[in-house]
Amino acid sequence: MSTGEIRFGVWAPVHGPRAALQDPAEPFDASWQHNKAVVLEAEALGFDSVLIAQHTVNPHLPENDQLEAWTGAAALAALTRRIDLIAAIKPYIHHPVFLAKMALQIEHISGGRFGLNLVNAWNKVEFEKAGIAFGEHDDRYAYGREWISIVSRLMRGERVHHQGRHFQIDDYKLTPADPYRPRPLIYVGGESEPARELVVAEGDLWFINGQPLERVAALVDDVRRRPRAGAPLRFGLAAFVIARETEAEARAEYARLLELSHKDAEVRAVQRRNTDPHAVMFQTIAKAEHVGSNGGTAAGLVGSYDQVAERLGAFHRSGIELFMLQFQPMLDEMRRFAAEIMPRLDRRAPILRPAAWTEPGREVAR
Repeated sequence: MSTGEIRFGVWAPVHGPRAALQDPAEPFDASWQHNKAVVLEAEALGFDSVLIAQHTVNPHLPENDQLEAWTGAAALAALTRRIDLIAAIKPYIHHPVFLAKMALQIEHISGGRFGLNLVNAWNKVEFEKAGIAFGEHDDRYAYGREWISIVSRLMRGERVHHQGRHFQIDDYKLTPADPYRPRPLIYVGGESEPARELVVAEGDLWFINGQPLERVAALVDDVRRRPRAGAPLRFGLAAFVIARETEAEARAEYARLLELSHKDAEVRAVQRRNTDPHAVMFQTIAKAEHVGSNGGTAAGLVGSYDQVAERLGAFHRSGIELFMLQFQPMLDEMRRFAAEIMPRLDRRAPILRPAAWTEPGREVAR
């Protein structure tokens, strides 16, 4: 993972489309075959990473399919050659010793392209129906911090002795060690104060949810100023992209997806009932209507090809290195992005073209 370059990733469709579940242009498909096809196409198109979210049951429609993140990541590690694989992990579900061993194994299979995305969970039902206690927000982060500290040391090949509040580890060492780098990378999501403290202490890259540039820049500045040991922290952004030849065409597609998303109102209501109200992600994304998950189009990547490229450059100057992108329909829009947006940006330094910019729903300044 190179420092400072603009990098593009995609969200694997592990539980179906991200924008609207009733889109005739993107029928529901969370199968292994579809996910494999998307990831292989993303690699061929030049995308740098894929994020594989972890859910045991579909968080939107429990009767629908849900890809399992870690077995899927292991299979993709064997099928791909270049793209980085990032599997999300919820600490309450896996003991740190056994998860660290799994992570090292996928690191070996991939040839040094694996990372884990630490998420401290929001979907209460997934835990409670399995008889697993779902702690309060700050307690989950305290648990996650102890958990990831053990995983990190084990992935580094250290011999671990640990007597903590949640775990007692007696003289554990995992072999073989990582032959490619000190350990697989650790990505951390969440914007609460405990999440920020956790990523500064244990993370390599902080994932920020899609939101306007000014808020993203403020978050980056806040965390960047905090003292930490080791290499400087890097930053990523989740965002949904709608790019077309003209801004009017992009806004028409945005309106289409937004209208379709309104048909999912009952699904969203169930999700809200199952969500920890203290989860900052949902507090943030509730501030404005948008398309996509994890903030989606709230990042403002809706417009002409030049406008979207310019906006990506602005986020990059604010400190964002990795853009974890969502598209719908997935394959067609990934291809459009690779053909139209990637050539407009030098990966080492953004080539910015002057273009009027406005966020969805606002008039363009002429």
